[in-house]
Amino acid sequence: MANKLKTHSGAAKRFKITKSKKVFSSKQWNNHLLTNKWKTNKKFGYWKEVVGATAKMLKNLLPYK
Repeated sequence: MANKLKTHSGAAKRFKITKSKKVFSSKQWNNHLLTNKWKTNKKFGYWKEVVGATAKMLKNLLPYK
């Protein structure tokens, strides 16, 4: 019997994988003290797609997503 793979808990909080197996990361600098930040920084690009070797590595960290 093969061992189960463990999901990396830090990666599970920061990234999500869609049904079509695309990896998305949440934008940083957008969680608190938002009154002091520019509107354009808060508005655009909340979820950005991760591509290349980084996406492949993240798929290994999140085996059951």
